[in-house]
Amino acid sequence: MIAVRSIVLALFHLLIHLGPFGLLILGVLDSSFLFLPLGNDLLLVALTVRHHTSLPLYVAMAAGGSTLGCYLVDLIVRKSGGAGLKMVLSPKRLAYVEEKVGHRAAAALLVAALAPPPFPFTTVIAAVSALHYPRAKMLALIATGRVIRFIIIGLLAIWLGRHMLKMAEAPAFEWSMGAFIGLCVVGSAISLYKWISASRSLGGKPQRQRHARA
Repeated sequence: MIAVRSIVLALFHLLIHLGPFGLLILGVLDSSFLFLPLGNDLLLVALTVRHHTSLPLYVAMAAGGSTLGCYLVDLIVRKSGGAGLKMVLSPKRLAYVEEKVGHRAAAALLVAALAPPPFPFTTVIAAVSALHYPRAKMLALIATGRVIRFIIIGLLAIWLGRHMLKMAEAPAFEWSMGAFIGLCVVGSAISLYKWISASRSLGGKPQRQRHARA
């Protein structure tokens, strides 16, 4: 456990040192194929507590990274259509996602961009892409929702900054972060395995195209 704690602290300090670029990198990873719930939120809070005046930059980098990550998902899923989702979701969950997203794609995108975990953000993005919702409109909605979300988180960090710093300095916080990162590693490995398996299985197969409604 001591080794895990050391790794957690090293990663945390590295991301803090990278500042806004850490938010950009983590945003891309979190919104694409890795499992990093609240990762960008926690980093945004940690940076904002230390440098209040840089909040606009932090929000822009976090939202930009998240939008770029969604673009990477879109590039892969849009080509495979619904077949790509079948490799990732169960038939029951796939039918539910296609029904909800297919009829209210714009609303689903905004809710997904604003909602905190465990809301299936990447799943909604993949579903919208598979249903061939206009890419430019999709990315604009994601960016808008993410900017609003990160502004709210940043303002809360400024308001509750002192209390958050005390919590971050507590040993219990460091241990909980160790368990959290361990969960992220396992979840990311599973997520990557599913996406790689889907890409290999879909090679050369003709796909049925559907279109999502606004």
